[in-house]
Amino acid sequence: MELIAFLFGLALYFFLRVLASGFYTVRPDERAVITSFGRAERIAVQNVDPNLSDAERERYPYPRVRVVQPGGPYLKLPWQKVHKVSVATQAVDVVWDPTKEQTTIEAVTKDNLTTGVNGQIRYRVSENNLYAYLFGVSSPLEHVMGFFISVLRERIANFVDPKGASLITEGFESPPPLSAEDTVPGGPRAPGGRLGGTGDPDAVGGVGGPGEAARRPGIELSEGVSINDLRKNLPLLNQYMEEQCKATQGRYGIELDAALITEIDPPLEVDRALSAINSTRNQVAADISTARADAEQQITMSERAVEIAQNNAEAEVAPLRVLAEALTGIKREAGQDALVAYVRNQRVPLLTRARRIVMQAK
Repeated sequence: MELIAFLFGLALYFFLRVLASGFYTVRPDERAVITSFGRAERIAVQNVDPNLSDAERERYPYPRVRVVQPGGPYLKLPWQKVHKVSVATQAVDVVWDPTKEQTTIEAVTKDNLTTGVNGQIRYRVSENNLYAYLFGVSSPLEHVMGFFISVLRERIANFVDPKGASLITEGFESPPPLSAEDTVPGGPRAPGGRLGGTGDPDAVGGVGGPGEAARRPGIELSEGVSINDLRKNLPLLNQYMEEQCKATQGRYGIELDAALITEIDPPLEVDRALSAINSTRNQVAADISTARADAEQQITMSERAVEIAQNNAEAEVAPLRVLAEALTGIKREAGQDALVAYVRNQRVPLLTRARRIVMQAK
């Protein structure tokens, strides 16, 4: 009787442990890894990630494990354990830190100004690097955020506006002499027919642009304010962060989908000073644009005046050219006598209108 009870209990335990709790399913947004006695089933000795350097591959020699795809029900044995992971894209604020509460990330610019940075990052768990995510580190997202913040602070501390960096020079040299083709009345002319260059104020070599000032001796260019440069180049900053954080896929099993740095806020007193600087620069830019428009208008009016004067001169000369061609044709076809007779006949109407005639004795 005791043996029958033992066998019945063993069968019941087997049913509850293996059959009842041994089935599992995987949702469409999930992936699963099965471990047997704590060891995951491997399909490759090392998962080679092209985003990792040689040194990083030696530091993170994670294998590639077999991944259970969505579906089910699947059966697991009692000594196996299912590790499910969501692979859906998620978003987290850059200020997220499980160890402390903070509302902004402080970073120091190359001008030694402490500024606050806010934004989000979108990420998802890499299906090809589940070993690194599940078994590599205890808190992968915390490691990724620390790596992201470190790269972000380093980039902010060394950021230079790519458009203005090449314009900051020391010891400007005198501009080269203009050739005959580049010289017109009223000033130098660029190949496009516009005075002084392309006419684009932001292009190097444009009228009133930074390149124009750099070609003139005695004019100095000041380096741009780093916070303004960062605000103007947020897409470049986000792109740089995405490129630098590609290694997180092989390191921690998290793939960075997008970096969205949206706010760079300096302290209040610095922000006021920057607003004053920006207002002054905008006013200067507006004055330069107005002066450039006036200069272009004057040039256009001068060109039109020259064209009108040329047309008037050509209109006055045209009858004389026609008369000279007619006289040449008469002399060539009829001879000198016919030409003299033609000239005498043309004088008759003029004599009737003349008030005084001066005769020259031969």
